[in-house]
Amino acid sequence: MNDVSLPNNNIQRESRWLGPSGPARTPLIPSISAARWLLVLIVAAGVYFFYGFAVPVLAALVIGFASWPLYSRLLARAGGNTTIAATIAIVLIIAFLVLPIVFAVTYTTGEVREWVAWAVHANRSGAPTPQWIIALPIAGPYLDELWTKYIGSPGSMGEVIQAVSGANIGNIYRAILAAGGGAFHLLLTLLFMLIALFFVYRDGSAFSQQIDMLGERILPNRWERISRVVPATISSTVMGMTLIAIGEGIVLGVAYWIAGVPSPVTLGVLTGIMALIPGGAPLSFTLVSVYLLASGSHIAGIGLFVWGTVELFIVDKTLRPKLVGGPIKLPFLPTFFGLVGGVKTMGFLGLFIGPVLMALIVAIWREWMHEVRNAETGPQVMIDEQAPRASRAAE
Repeated sequence: MNDVSLPNNNIQRESRWLGPSGPARTPLIPSISAARWLLVLIVAAGVYFFYGFAVPVLAALVIGFASWPLYSRLLARAGGNTTIAATIAIVLIIAFLVLPIVFAVTYTTGEVREWVAWAVHANRSGAPTPQWIIALPIAGPYLDELWTKYIGSPGSMGEVIQAVSGANIGNIYRAILAAGGGAFHLLLTLLFMLIALFFVYRDGSAFSQQIDMLGERILPNRWERISRVVPATISSTVMGMTLIAIGEGIVLGVAYWIAGVPSPVTLGVLTGIMALIPGGAPLSFTLVSVYLLASGSHIAGIGLFVWGTVELFIVDKTLRPKLVGGPIKLPFLPTFFGLVGGVKTMGFLGLFIGPVLMALIVAIWREWMHEVRNAETGPQVMIDEQAPRASRAAE
């Protein structure tokens, strides 16, 4: 008989990391459930630790989506080298987008400080009613009485502010000074955004393919439609609202400076912010024109109003239809909520991200409504098509 080596039960089992292995047992938690809970915990930990980077990363994604057609042309001219094309794109964005915004915010902060300093002085010693307010027809005497009551006498402005907000005007002044010191935080956020945007440009194609693979697993029947709506929505919103609003703020701010309006940079920034809301830009330059007319600058006021009207007509009839990539138009209420909610949640960058998120919500809602209508009309169309066939067969 051939020697057959039988297993020796006395041989010590192989040592394990956590001690000797025991017999196979039924796990307390199935492996699939454990993996899912582990994935949820990892995602929650990532959101907790990297929450501070959510705003710059989201801003980078929005800018990347909106400028991707232009970046594709740049990538083709760079010979397909994604690193060189991404570097050139970042330099162009810094030169034509980031630096003008930083300069505008810097000058606006300085002018707002002057306004607050005047308010502190007026609260301390009072301020007489301006002559142009007294000269206003019909409303002049009433506005003069209100000005004298709430601004003209010493300490009256601080009492009003304290009654409305519960804070003293000195505390508000110190808070605005602290807000001016927060410019470093804004610059740091812009730096993180540019770094994230570089990698969006460089690795965006590969990452979008991975997102498509994951989306097909999650929403196999709807992902293709939704994934095509998102880039078009972001491009339409950013190009049709944000960039045009920035342009209107710059153009009208220069017009304010030429017309001799006080604090033209601050008024230009406010006009750009108001331009994000439908009808906001006309309201802004109309009020400034009324101020010029009331203060005695009739030619400047009429010229500013005519210039603003012509500029908005050109933008709405020529530039906006060419820049907007699709027929995605937000109603007034979602636009307003997106603007206010974005500023409240994300600060300055929320001016650009809030309307985009609202546009995405509206676009997805419209897609769902389109699917519901198709699902309701589909069976009726089939019945209408089958009815003539049945009648011909009966004949």
